[in-house]
Amino acid sequence: MEIAPITLEGRHVRLEPLSLAHEESLIEASNDGELWKSTVTIVPTRATIRDYITSTLSAQQRGTELPFAIIRKSSNQVVGSTRFYSMDCSHRRAEIGYTWLAKSAQRSEVNTEAKLLLLTHAFETWRCIRVAFVTDAMNQQSRAALVRIGAKFEGIIRNHMIMPSGRLRDSACYSIIESEWRDVKTHLNELCKGQP
Repeated sequence: MEIAPITLEGRHVRLEPLSLAHEESLIEASNDGELWKSTVTIVPTRATIRDYITSTLSAQQRGTELPFAIIRKSSNQVVGSTRFYSMDCSHRRAEIGYTWLAKSAQRSEVNTEAKLLLLTHAFETWRCIRVAFVTDAMNQQSRAALVRIGAKFEGIIRNHMIMPSGRLRDSACYSIIESEWRDVKTHLNELCKGQP
């Protein structure tokens, strides 16, 4: 697995390597729906955006994360962020997460195609044997989206994180493994075709 910044591009979405140049556009995206008010995901605010970006870029330097800005190609606007994290080259596995989208981009082609681009890179370029997703057990929208793309539910990690509010978060774990990738890719391509 070569962990290096890369641009991934589809019909609807472009995933660009995240940088401090995306700071203002990410703030605009998070203001679309006041996402920073969410109790089930962590979305940066104007006060936290610089640390949000610099911490993931530091992890990228260590080879444990690969962050992206999500660009909706029809408007050429940043509509959110996502990343690979907890990457383990020796075991050829990674997690996809820290994904959030502006309200106007939710339940659209954006998330589906972004996941297709990330998973294709993971399974076909890095030759991963497993890609996992971990979300707040209370985040029903995220959990439904993961099932929709073909990820399999694995279980709940209890008291997995402490949220900014102080709530102890249980996390729901999902994954796609190498032997499932062909069918998942076919399914994702069909979903993307069906979207404008």
